[in-house]
Amino acid sequence: MGYVDVAAVGHILPDGRELFSDVSFRVGEGAKVALVGPNGAGKTTLLRMVAGDLPVKTGAVARTGGLGVMRQFIGMIGDESTLADLALSLAPPALRAAGHRLAETEAAMREAEVRGKYSTAAGKAQLAYADALAAWGEVGGYDAEVLFDTVATIVLDLPWETARDRPVRTLSGGQQKRFALELLLRGPDEVLLLDEPDNFLDVPGKRWLEGRLRESAKSVLYVSHDRELLARTADRVVAVEGGSAWVHPGGFASWHEARVARHARLDELRRRWDEEHQKLRELMLMYKQKAAYNDGMASRYQAAQTRLRKFEEAGPPPVPPKDQDIRMRLTGGRTGKRAIVCDQLELDGLTYPFDLEIWYGDRVAVLGANGTGKSHFLRLLARGGTDPDPANGPVDAGLTLAPVAHDGTARLGARVRPGHFSQTHDRPELMEKTLVEILWRGDEHRAGMDRHAAMAALSRYELAGQGDQRFGTLSGGQQARFLVLLLELSGATLLLLDEPTDNLDLASAEALEAGLNAFEGTVLAVTHDRWFTRTFDRFVLFRGDGEVVETPEPVWDVA
Repeated sequence: MGYVDVAAVGHILPDGRELFSDVSFRVGEGAKVALVGPNGAGKTTLLRMVAGDLPVKTGAVARTGGLGVMRQFIGMIGDESTLADLALSLAPPALRAAGHRLAETEAAMREAEVRGKYSTAAGKAQLAYADALAAWGEVGGYDAEVLFDTVATIVLDLPWETARDRPVRTLSGGQQKRFALELLLRGPDEVLLLDEPDNFLDVPGKRWLEGRLRESAKSVLYVSHDRELLARTADRVVAVEGGSAWVHPGGFASWHEARVARHARLDELRRRWDEEHQKLRELMLMYKQKAAYNDGMASRYQAAQTRLRKFEEAGPPPVPPKDQDIRMRLTGGRTGKRAIVCDQLELDGLTYPFDLEIWYGDRVAVLGANGTGKSHFLRLLARGGTDPDPANGPVDAGLTLAPVAHDGTARLGARVRPGHFSQTHDRPELMEKTLVEILWRGDEHRAGMDRHAAMAALSRYELAGQGDQRFGTLSGGQQARFLVLLLELSGATLLLLDEPTDNLDLASAEALEAGLNAFEGTVLAVTHDRWFTRTFDRFVLFRGDGEVVETPEPVWDVA
């Protein structure tokens, strides 16, 4: 069995700021340990250090057993990457290297044979391929192919030979996550590192993951913001906050209470430290005054100085981390009474024709299993519907959205200006720009602002410290908050949110809920967040059989 030991680990950001220090915890054999904490506190960085992706310059990380890693955005390994590429990216290093060599030699052999089947080059290429094939078998490649076939059949209902060359981008986010999780949970690695494993999963998928984690004998360290999943799976909680971390030995259900008690205890210890510090200082000053006219007090003065110095060098106890204060000001604006009208709208290969009217001010949760067309529906509306009206202004605030194949019509009402939040944060034009630069320069849809105004806006989203950081280097939660800020500044009157809470910590999700409550406009949100869904008043269900219906209450278990 495998385990992970993290001892006194620290990390300094490229700009010289300390992200965290003195982080210590253990993931024992078969344990399920959750990393929780605010966005940007360092959870993903810790996972990357344990995985070996980042060097450990302060402290030490020890681990035994094979290590399987699932990163936050697993499908983003190349626009043309295939399912075979994804499977190899999740395989053990030796198997991964042998698989890449096998693919390269096979391609070289086919190219040489095209040039001349019986040429010397073709013969060398065939020998190289034979060697690579032997190496593939030696590292367990054929056993891996059996696993790949099993998982492809479970997730896609396709044999591996049919599925292996399928582009990853043709799979939904949930299918990508389910494929990766099945591979890792069924694979040989004894230790798993999972960054947001529940993101993109529908509710049945999350329940499946909860069951698989509970029954697995593997040691698992994972990051999640889904409170129900955490409560059902975590044996222990490591809270990353306030520039360090602390360990709660119980599950997530008792973590909140333990956190409140810990903060109260830290407050009390700091109060006592301040009182003792004040007493020692007053004592030192008293002896200093007496020693000025009585030489016999000089030794006591020196002793008081030494005692005060040692007390200060030991330092005060840590103060409780400051709670986040995120203020989202999603303003919106008045539009026509009918915000969206769908007439016999049919998404090709996904839904049957359906009618739908959404009125100004509605809060609509779009529910359904993965792959039923929910994200396609939002993208179609973000492009302005089936017949965009230029009078409504720009529809995507800088996003480039792929066309959506459809029949029927989807029209936006008067003065409806949609703003789209992408599930995968796919904004390549922002990746190399700093947050202040993005806000300062603006774009064709949004006027820029000076640095002072930009920092004020970032401060409301708890992003002031990341103002000069590139968007692409932010954590998933920080990216999500910044994208909501761009929606706020865009003047959108229709918010189209695709899984907006996936990467948000609890405080950020609550701030989003408060912002949506104050928003003067219409909201459509695709979500599998059971808690977030309860804040909506209408529910549109995309069923697995292609029907799109409205339900009076949230519905989760529909094929």
